[in-house]
Amino acid sequence: MNVADPLSDVLRSVRLRGSVFFHVSCRDEWAAQAPSSKVMGPAVMPGAEHVIEYHMIVKGEGWVAVDGEPPLRLREGDIVMLPHGDEHVVSSAPGVTPADERGDWLVRMRDDPKPIPVTYRGGMFEVGRGLPPDEATAVIVCGFIAVDLKPFNPLIEALPRLLHLPAEGVGAWVAPMLEHAAAETGARRAGSAALLQRVSEMVFVDGARRYLDSLPAQSRGWLSALRDRQVGRAIALMHGDPAAPWTLDDLGRRVGLSRSALHERFVALIGMPPMQYLTSWRMQCGARLLRESHLSVAAVALEIGYDSEAAFSRAFKRATGLPPATWRRGQAGAATPSGAAGLSASGAATEPDRSGTGANPAASGR
Repeated sequence: MNVADPLSDVLRSVRLRGSVFFHVSCRDEWAAQAPSSKVMGPAVMPGAEHVIEYHMIVKGEGWVAVDGEPPLRLREGDIVMLPHGDEHVVSSAPGVTPADERGDWLVRMRDDPKPIPVTYRGGMFEVGRGLPPDEATAVIVCGFIAVDLKPFNPLIEALPRLLHLPAEGVGAWVAPMLEHAAAETGARRAGSAALLQRVSEMVFVDGARRYLDSLPAQSRGWLSALRDRQVGRAIALMHGDPAAPWTLDDLGRRVGLSRSALHERFVALIGMPPMQYLTSWRMQCGARLLRESHLSVAAVALEIGYDSEAAFSRAFKRATGLPPATWRRGQAGAATPSGAAGLSASGAATEPDRSGTGANPAASGR
């Protein structure tokens, strides 16, 4: 059986796609109003199910604020992410009135070379031009990360509305990599867009890992559950072999808890029972196979532990709102099949299923 790393499993399966979009120069008193990801997403990353914005203070200081949370001070080298896509204000000080940015400039400039230079100075806003470096009191790199929420993404819900990564805790590679990626794109060098994408994804992964490391011992949520000796082990078992005919008794024996104790601890930490979690994770594995392999729907069902295509289709439609075949057609433009081989539910390469019977005929139905 595979030794699973559930955080890596989720990060692989939810398709992170990143971009550094704006290089912001500021001076004097300044403030920028950033719309929610539901508004911003279609403009900066069309087709993305969910968009996470992040800001890195390259020079100077600033503040970020979302409704219902105290303003957060950002110092040079700090990164802040907004995992839930909240509308927010980035400013030189709390309470500064944001510049008027009305208009469709986001959509108009969507295909312009990145990062797009933006200037904030007093109440003035100017796009397409930045300040000379020695005139700017603050410089901010703004990026976006697209991520899937369906069928199942437990990570986003487990992250805070504001994920603050102080400079002293951020990997030493982050700042120079972001600045280098932005400079590469500005110079329009070959491959620079791919570099920007990878750097943004690495920033998010690094942030999620550092947040996991910083969680207090008694915290709750999916990330905290990964650190729990019994619940974390149960999650790793399900991720390592999602197609296995797991029962609550099986998991309890493997992690050293009674079925009732495991159920109660699992619900207390994650908010759902173990078997519901297993079903949700199977749907996520199935979605990845539908998107990235050429397996038939029946073969995908077998690969993740269903001996009936109909049973899998019903469960998948409950999770996504669409039958598997319809969902797959909608994903066709974003699919990334890896040659002739497919992917197993745990992410390992498998030979194509030419018989139509699936790669895991021994899996039991649910």
